[in-house]
Amino acid sequence: GRRMFEEARKAARRLAIASRAVKDAALHSVADALDANVERIALENAKDVAAAKTTDALIDRLRLDGERVGAMAAVVRAIAGEEDPVGAVIEDRARPNGLRVRRVRVPLGVIGMIYESRPNVTAEAAALCFKAGNAVILRGGSDAARSNAIIGDVIRAALPEAFRDAVILAASTRESVLEMVRAEGAIDLIIPRGGEALIRFVTDNARVPVVQHYKGVCHMFVDAGADAQDAARIVVNAKLSRPGVCNALECLLVDRKDAARLLGPIARALVEGGCEIRGCEEVLALCEAFALSEAFAVKAAGADDWGREFLDRIIAVRVVDGLDGALAHIARYGSGHTEAILTRDAGHAARFRAEVDAACVVVNASTRFHDGGELGLGAEIGIATSRLHWRGPMGLESLTTMKWIVDGDGQTR
Repeated sequence: GRRMFEEARKAARRLAIASRAVKDAALHSVADALDANVERIALENAKDVAAAKTTDALIDRLRLDGERVGAMAAVVRAIAGEEDPVGAVIEDRARPNGLRVRRVRVPLGVIGMIYESRPNVTAEAAALCFKAGNAVILRGGSDAARSNAIIGDVIRAALPEAFRDAVILAASTRESVLEMVRAEGAIDLIIPRGGEALIRFVTDNARVPVVQHYKGVCHMFVDAGADAQDAARIVVNAKLSRPGVCNALECLLVDRKDAARLLGPIARALVEGGCEIRGCEEVLALCEAFALSEAFAVKAAGADDWGREFLDRIIAVRVVDGLDGALAHIARYGSGHTEAILTRDAGHAARFRAEVDAACVVVNASTRFHDGGELGLGAEIGIATSRLHWRGPMGLESLTTMKWIVDGDGQTR
């Protein structure tokens, strides 16, 4: 372990001062190598898939075919095409005493990435960290161990020798997680991405700073006076376009004053899309009035359905007392990921933007827009829900810190 950290640190020092041209050329050779090794990668991945004991949805996340390996290579090329954040000047000013003071973006150093998700993260995280001038130690989930190992081998073999140890794969054991999160001074930042148990284990044991990628308990409040047809369309997109992702809608809040008008079209659209509704008493009564409860899945919500990440075709629905009721519910049950309001009232929209504490607040659109690509950041390493040092989609800029550069000509204080 100690040797792995030392090699990563040496590579990070070399990479920190590498030019954009050198980094981009290395990334292009990585992308070409991924394309050239599709069959080797697919063969190892097939072994992981055969050994997987999990749901169809999770097996689908694990599977890598030629098209998905091609997409992985395309993301690496896209990262090579993005602006280099390193060396960017954030601020440049002259002081009255003649000093020139600048703030400049610099790499973080050595990043520890601990993840349970799809094996494509191995290539994308490696490329993002590399482009931002960092070494990365990658520790993937055991269910994708063979896939991650082959992807790691292909990447390392394609990198110039000076930078080979800028990408290191750690064993997918619990011990390796502990070793990484306790590696004070050897690792500069830990980024965990995965289920609640993993995040909790990392946070409980970490002595290194952690940027959490915690669960997405995303709410949407439909305000009195909203367009019911629009609301139905947006809610269906937020919940059902991809139910298993972190920016999918999990809980719908409807203003009591207008629930009788709004809930019918929304509930009908959800159940027609194959979604189970878990509603409060008022929601159940209204659904009965719409003659929905017989034909479709409308059930009473249990106490643990509020603040729950279903990651499935299930949604919690609650009638609340206007904007104040919605804000109180979100403050209590939200996970700080994505919160949305559908409203025609500019004052309500302004209050929602100001008062909701989350990485992303959305007005009159789907929660599914909280994504690096959709927000114009290009590729992302995940979506951070913690407050330091970053929030929301982590693109290249988030993988840097800054340093102050002071140029003088003999000044003393």
